[in-house]
Amino acid sequence: MQRNEMLDQLNDTSRIWDMIIVGGGATGLGTAVEAISRGFSTLLLEQADFAQGTSSRSTKLIHGGVRYLKQGNISLVLEALRERGLLFHNAPHLVRHQAFIVPNYGWWEGPFYGIGMKLYDVLAGKLGLEESKLLSREDTLKKIPTLEPEGLRGGVIYYDGQFDDARLAIALASTAANLGACVLNYAKVSSILKEGDLVCGVIAKDQETGREYEIKGKAVINATGIFVDSVRKMDFPDSENIISPSQGVHIVVDKSFLPGDSAVMVPHTDDGRVLFAVPWHDRVIIGTTDTELDESCLEPKPFSHEVEFLLSHAAKYLTKNPVKTDILSVFAGIRPLIRSDTSHETSSLSRDHHITISASGLVTIAGGKWTTYRKMGEDVVGKAVAVAGLDDRPSRTEHLNLFGWSADSMGNEPFSVYGSKAKEIKQMIKSYPELDHMIHSNLPYRQIEIVWAVRHEMARTLEDVLARRTRALILDAKISMEIAPKVASIMAKELEKNKAWEKEQVLNYSTLAQNYLP
Repeated sequence: MQRNEMLDQLNDTSRIWDMIIVGGGATGLGTAVEAISRGFSTLLLEQADFAQGTSSRSTKLIHGGVRYLKQGNISLVLEALRERGLLFHNAPHLVRHQAFIVPNYGWWEGPFYGIGMKLYDVLAGKLGLEESKLLSREDTLKKIPTLEPEGLRGGVIYYDGQFDDARLAIALASTAANLGACVLNYAKVSSILKEGDLVCGVIAKDQETGREYEIKGKAVINATGIFVDSVRKMDFPDSENIISPSQGVHIVVDKSFLPGDSAVMVPHTDDGRVLFAVPWHDRVIIGTTDTELDESCLEPKPFSHEVEFLLSHAAKYLTKNPVKTDILSVFAGIRPLIRSDTSHETSSLSRDHHITISASGLVTIAGGKWTTYRKMGEDVVGKAVAVAGLDDRPSRTEHLNLFGWSADSMGNEPFSVYGSKAKEIKQMIKSYPELDHMIHSNLPYRQIEIVWAVRHEMARTLEDVLARRTRALILDAKISMEIAPKVASIMAKELEKNKAWEKEQVLNYSTLAQNYLP
């Protein structure tokens, strides 16, 4: 993916795209892959970087949703389990099996959760993973030796999927681009064009040059996640909000707090949410909270009470109790939950996706979650086809291999998240042996990955590289600040930027990273 080449496609003012997608998170990127794979000319515009908002701040799980099973939302669980199974086949280089253990401390929990997980297995059907089973107290502690032993009766083990959200987003952008779509980051839509009363395109501004583009399209899809209401108001200023934003916070601690390969899942916390402690990139992610917000923002900040909530709940279930000084990074994301007139608790609001079509023809998709991104794209493109009067063509994404598809995880090490492109990165090292060094001894990334991100993944800023192309910011915020000058220097050489750019990037990044320190 080359940003300049993408941008050049906007110079033809007479061009009319079949579909213009606003938003470059999970929903927008999945929609772009769906649209271009059906043969529709497709343009995706993202105001910041791909997945910079909610889509890079998840719990890193591809799952059916145990909580939704408990709520009785069987249709959502069925859909999510099916999509989970498809993603294992379509992106084996990015999604892997993850064992979860539900510790049982009450006499009723073993039978109750055991039956629940068996139902989870049954709902997954042919696309299921390994079967769940009951564990004895001894086996539970053998798998998670740091689990609180007092009162422990046993556990239930079940399996879901784990992934790197920002890396999957880049794979989707690359897939769409590879199929012929134009995908642009740092291209902010400022207004919607209309002919008479009908939507006919958008005006977008290149955030790097300040140049504005008037772009025509047969269908405009609003897939902006937590910002769908602001785009709806570009269409009709009096549009009612359909999103009820809820903030979820995660803390990241050292692997010693949860040694081994199994994760812990606590089905019910004080605020009604599920608590996870999950091994990820040789760290442990503990989350998540549920805090209702008045409005959405691109860079949400954790509240101190959310961090304390996670620390106190982790202490209930782990023998090694994490404290604030143990936190390597803390990150916040905002869920785009669909508004409900009957519930005031965001933890009970729906994660189903919701499609609306305005009187002017603006197609909006809201809600949903990472696991169901493909189905969301399929559904919304179907609606957009009808609105635009385009030929109805069947979906092709159900069995579409995503960019970098490779089942050879061992052979692709240490660049397995790049899939088949790992071979090209290893070849690049032969040309740039000086870049075959770790960016830091406590981070799993090499300097060559910085060059790859700039050349092939449209990384434009220091934050793009340290927060999303690599996950340095999440794995250790303090260390990421220490290596920022070196990474900026490598990027500057690739982007042909001067020392002033480097200095500005480091300053901006350091200011941002401060919010990830406890």
